[in-house]
Amino acid sequence: MTLFSWFIFFLAVQVIHFLGTWKLYEAADKKRWQAAIPVYNAIVLMKIIGRPTWWTVLLFIPIINLIMFPVIWVETLRSFGKRSTIDSLLGILTLGLYIGYINYSKNLNYTPDRSLQPENKTADTVSSLLFAIIVATLVHTYAIQPYTIPSSSLEKSLLIGDFLFVSKMNYGARVPMTAVALPMVHDSIPFIKTKSYLSWPQLPYLRFPRFEKIKNNDIVVFNWPRDTLFNMYLPADKRYDKPIDKKTNYVKRCVGIPGDSLQIKDGIVFINGKELILPERAKPQYSYKAVYDGKTPIDFDYLLRDMNITDGVGFIDNEKRDTLIFRALTFDGAERLRNVPGITAVNRIINKGAEDGIFPDFQDGKPSVTNNWNCDNFGPIYIPQAEKTVVLDQKSLPFYKIIITEYEGNKLRTEGDAIYINDKKVTSYTFKQNYYWMMGDNRHNSLDARYFGYTPEDHVVGKPIFIWMSWDSNGKGLDKIRWERVFTTVNGEGQPQSYFKYFLVALIAFFIGEYFWKKRKAKKDNII
Repeated sequence: MTLFSWFIFFLAVQVIHFLGTWKLYEAADKKRWQAAIPVYNAIVLMKIIGRPTWWTVLLFIPIINLIMFPVIWVETLRSFGKRSTIDSLLGILTLGLYIGYINYSKNLNYTPDRSLQPENKTADTVSSLLFAIIVATLVHTYAIQPYTIPSSSLEKSLLIGDFLFVSKMNYGARVPMTAVALPMVHDSIPFIKTKSYLSWPQLPYLRFPRFEKIKNNDIVVFNWPRDTLFNMYLPADKRYDKPIDKKTNYVKRCVGIPGDSLQIKDGIVFINGKELILPERAKPQYSYKAVYDGKTPIDFDYLLRDMNITDGVGFIDNEKRDTLIFRALTFDGAERLRNVPGITAVNRIINKGAEDGIFPDFQDGKPSVTNNWNCDNFGPIYIPQAEKTVVLDQKSLPFYKIIITEYEGNKLRTEGDAIYINDKKVTSYTFKQNYYWMMGDNRHNSLDARYFGYTPEDHVVGKPIFIWMSWDSNGKGLDKIRWERVFTTVNGEGQPQSYFKYFLVALIAFFIGEYFWKKRKAKKDNII
């Protein structure tokens, strides 16, 4: 929906509110016109039902308002003597329209000083639970979201089984675009695997002010731009056009920012003609071929465990056992392997020639246009920047076609060499938003921008800031927890440092302090 569409929808809601409540306002000794003025009518309603004025703010926060509306409907009914369970259910099931029926009843019994305390233990529990859900949803949606690393594309920096806190505020919290959705779940309801949202209506893209810009080498959580799955558990045999904020969450390293020229040479990323120097914590990995002389005894199981390699390795020929292929080996790991007696050569595998599926290849079933590019040799390409203009022709069009049509909502067609956008012949295009180039550190085992292309700014979710737990599924007992990774920061200089012991000290100090405070308070109360 456009801003104009939402404005019309908002006005329609205000009209319905006025028609369904003006008599209630008068019965509560308010003026009829107070039910008609947007926002102000909500403030007045809070006074009528005896709730704090700041509740009005919650009515205009997406997702939070879905929880608040039923609460306000029930509170309004109770303020006018409708306190039965049936009345509450009718208010919720009719989406508040039952209030309109009450509005035109002959007898409106307003209770100005009704008790706001829960009537019984069940009501008190429900009230506390609703408040907890509202607070948790507010934090989850607009401040910090928990996130789990599901794949090895950022191996060494982030491991499978890392549990993160992702800050929504660093890059500016994005207001949910999907207006009707269950709180604190993503695209599907856990266990039953059905959609957790309604695709309509959609709010316009809006982001709160950011604390920082995305920089080269930042690790970023974002919605996968090319996601066409119903959820993560279905094969991609059918296209589903999911709302932006309900596309699958991905985490990658941003190697290219708006305005950059990016090129990959033999697996090394170059930005604006200079090699991109990764931070110390980053450990890029590549595929390697290691040659074994077949004579020198090597305990390969011990070697792989000692090098912390659990998968992605094997012999080309299990009978000859003379050549090993490593799918994910760091530069340091390769150097160490070269010093192992019996290993005569260790060479990094560099892809040559065209690779199927490399961006922007095979769009609409058309042949490659990228001059034999692959995951190791790619580009150069331009990373689009908002309000910047590029030349548009048949050679450049494949790179920007998805941006023009899907990400920025234009109608595109070609006639021969001529290009038409929104039925107007063009030779250039000006971008509406910024774009980023997201890649995994595990260069030969990562579905990233080299395959799906640019990530629009409106797909950015947040910045991982903290690992609060790390779970190794291959470990046993207490060793399942990677203790050295618990309570470590994701970003920063040098190697990661765990703050778990400081957390334990602070936690113990808190409980000891609370114990003595309660003991002292009890003693003081007894004296009094």
